[in-house]
Amino acid sequence: MWLVFLSNAYFLDLFSASIMFNRRLCFCLQLSFCRLRTHQWCFLLFNVLLFHALLFGADFVEEYLLQPAPRTYMDAKVLEVREQARKLEMNAIKASDPQWYVISNLQACSNQDVFLLTLVFSTPENSGRREDIRGTWANCTHVQGFVVQTLFLLGSSLSPSTQASIAVEAKHHVDIIQGQFVDSPKNMIAKTVLAMQWAITYCPYARFILITEESAFINILALGEYLLTLRRHPEDLYMGHVVHQDMPDQDPQSSKYISPNLYTEKYFPDYCAGSAFVVSQDVGRKVYVASSQVIAPVPYDVFVGLCARRAGVVPTHSSRFSGERHIRYNTCCYRFLFSSADVGASELSLFWKDLQDKNCSMLKTYYGLVKCKALTYLDKLSFSVPGQNQS
Repeated sequence: MWLVFLSNAYFLDLFSASIMFNRRLCFCLQLSFCRLRTHQWCFLLFNVLLFHALLFGADFVEEYLLQPAPRTYMDAKVLEVREQARKLEMNAIKASDPQWYVISNLQACSNQDVFLLTLVFSTPENSGRREDIRGTWANCTHVQGFVVQTLFLLGSSLSPSTQASIAVEAKHHVDIIQGQFVDSPKNMIAKTVLAMQWAITYCPYARFILITEESAFINILALGEYLLTLRRHPEDLYMGHVVHQDMPDQDPQSSKYISPNLYTEKYFPDYCAGSAFVVSQDVGRKVYVASSQVIAPVPYDVFVGLCARRAGVVPTHSSRFSGERHIRYNTCCYRFLFSSADVGASELSLFWKDLQDKNCSMLKTYYGLVKCKALTYLDKLSFSVPGQNQS
């Protein structure tokens, strides 16, 4: 009995001693931290600055140092495109409506002063994804009282049953535009031209046009609030995640191969990544006019860049667009971003619910940006643990 008591007393004393030791150790660490010399403080500060430079430096360089200078419109071809866009008359297109559309949805913008028109590139078979989008970010129909209209743009399906389903879906939701072309990766340029054509013909008073892919998550509220800060009526706005000096794929074995005979330049022009980008109404007209003069078998987002260059429009970079990257989720980070690519169906509903329920202070937003940026870069380097997706 005494033995048990003594052993218990011994362990209690040992435990108490360890607590005292830890307290003294913490006190010593705090004291030593406070007594850091000047060169040690400088070293710590340098490392903090280096960390932020590595994390946000690329965005800073792209946003402020790599922006191309606005063009002076001395080129006769540029001036011609801009003049044609200014005088563009859409009545001929309206008269030939059945030639271009299976479902034209002519009344989608009627009797509405649309601030932001969003056209989502979708595929005929993916009705489930369209339903997910309707129930999440496309459910945002106003930003500070200004109207936001979201529509789905798709090509035709070779399947009669799919076409019948789309007809029912279009009648029920009244948010589908369908072109006469077959929906396929090879017809993405046709889909893009049709998007611009529809926007400037049937929604000519929409101040901004957002083009996005169905796989992306769009923060309509953040984007709309930013666009509202552009006080004057903007012109020549072509904004997104700008890709600089991208080279055409000239590997004959690649599925994205572009023959040097068909595209002779070493680099593509600067262009906004196709996952999400915004143009002002006048740029929609200019791109549409230039599209008839640009013939190149390039990805559709590069095609828009080629048309913009021909019209003298310079892309504007914003790091709040993710480009083709999927940004690791953090609520406060996503409150700040405009877009994130390759977002799954289960993530869509989670992101939307969080953004509705949670508010973020400036400090939390900063922490969220640091966290999701760091995790995204780790994902890119394949160092992160698969399946880890914490908020």
